[in-house]
Amino acid sequence: MRRGSWLNLNGPWDYAITRDGIRPDAFEGEIIVPFSPEAELSGVGRTLKPSEYLWYRREVTIPPAMRGKRLLLHFGAVDQEASVWIDGRLMLSHCGGYLPFSADISEAVSGERFEILVRVHDETDKGERCRGKQSGTRGGIWYTPQSGIWQTVWLEAVPAAYIKALRITPDFDRGEVVIGADLVGKGTGSVHFAGANYVLPARIPVPDFEAWSPENPKLYEFSVSFGEDRVQSYFAMRKFSVEKDAVGVPRLFLNNKPYFHNGLLDQGYWPDGLYTAPSDMAYVYDIRKAKDMGFNMLRKHMKVEPLRFYYHCDRMGMLVWQDMPCGGGHYCPLVVSAPLITGKSLRDNQYRLFARQDAACRESFRRELEEMVRHLCNCPCICMWVPFNEGWGQFDAAKIHDFIRAIDPTRTVDHASGWHDQGVGSVRSLHVYFRRYIFRPDEKERAVLLSEFGGYSHRVEDHCFSERYFGYKKFKTPEAFEKALKALYRDEIAPAKKYGLAAAVYTQLSDVEDELNGLVTYDRRVVKIQPEKMKEIVSVIK
Repeated sequence: MRRGSWLNLNGPWDYAITRDGIRPDAFEGEIIVPFSPEAELSGVGRTLKPSEYLWYRREVTIPPAMRGKRLLLHFGAVDQEASVWIDGRLMLSHCGGYLPFSADISEAVSGERFEILVRVHDETDKGERCRGKQSGTRGGIWYTPQSGIWQTVWLEAVPAAYIKALRITPDFDRGEVVIGADLVGKGTGSVHFAGANYVLPARIPVPDFEAWSPENPKLYEFSVSFGEDRVQSYFAMRKFSVEKDAVGVPRLFLNNKPYFHNGLLDQGYWPDGLYTAPSDMAYVYDIRKAKDMGFNMLRKHMKVEPLRFYYHCDRMGMLVWQDMPCGGGHYCPLVVSAPLITGKSLRDNQYRLFARQDAACRESFRRELEEMVRHLCNCPCICMWVPFNEGWGQFDAAKIHDFIRAIDPTRTVDHASGWHDQGVGSVRSLHVYFRRYIFRPDEKERAVLLSEFGGYSHRVEDHCFSERYFGYKKFKTPEAFEKALKALYRDEIAPAKKYGLAAAVYTQLSDVEDELNGLVTYDRRVVKIQPEKMKEIVSVIK
């Protein structure tokens, strides 16, 4: 949803770290927003402890063109609990480190300048809230924790009556798109598309449309007006489903045709920005590199990116499986790791086994999950929701599957990625690292996904985060690394696809800290296997 009347508030803010929740008398220095204090690019280089509070302060001068209008203050994401004051008046409190929130601050602003004060508290892995792969004791597959503001902050000016949100749903089979809007104020809104106007909510014909796909990422632009307010947006005509192919094998379908998801695990970390990409082009680089290597899908793992990332996937043609960042208490190794070897699944209503005893935190997870689905549902690229991974804080996954489908029936749900399958949904999800993968059809006739595999690692000296070295299988030379990848796809993935495998997600796009199993290094300066070579390797999947 794009407007012209906005002011970017990224840049230097005052900051302080305190032991209590009382506003500090003085601030310690400057922090560069939107980088967390743990990130090099923030200019701070300090880890916030669970017992501490992080404070931000900035004075804002309202541009002349924005004066006299309603002012909306937006935060892309703040990890984890945030309270926001405007000129000393508490405007909002928000819990959840991965999703945007905003407030109408008009009533609190009396002049041309005002002060923003933000207080942040972050438990990281000392509580049960969603934290993804952040850990107070990083190492292996667990990474440096981050706190505070880590996505863009901006101010937006709108009329008294304005458009708050859009809901865009393509109806591929009928050749139509359904557009609705959340409007603040009285009156009727309109959609403007292809030279015609429609009253909201609108079901709009899209005759002779071009179907969106990774090979043809066609986007259609439109605008919505409501009184004096006007926003621009876009949609794509595409359909995701699970159907049986011509010989009765259940597969993932795109636009009513079988479509193999050839993907990479994408964790979205950078050495200088950590959770925050150092630039907009950093997203483009990763997506382009994956496409150049022959991949058509990224599994966004344990993280929610800014909408800018998904926009680039939309326009460049990259399918996205979207994970919900995990939460819960301290994970039991036998529950979250042993199934990798044994293949055994447990019933996930055993909350203690899955570190999910706290009912309030389970409800918080559902709330954040719903926020994530509603926030991202307009993105054409997203084709799969993944609420749980390898049992990390998993609970009631069968009910969560139905919960997601009730919010968004247009996409597939991988309810339990890896193991602890609860026997529901239209897909069966497997992670295989330490043994040869041999395809076996699902007894419930669901499409079978190899949602993680590979994890082959090659260490490139002078391009590593530390001396630590984690990988599922290690190769000393680029030649050995390339040879192993070629054998993996030729001998395991290609035959499995022939017999019924619907998707394969290789681990992973880039190295992350100690985890050196990326196809490119953590700093993105070295591509371990040239894109044309990797494209040739994956081309055996036909």
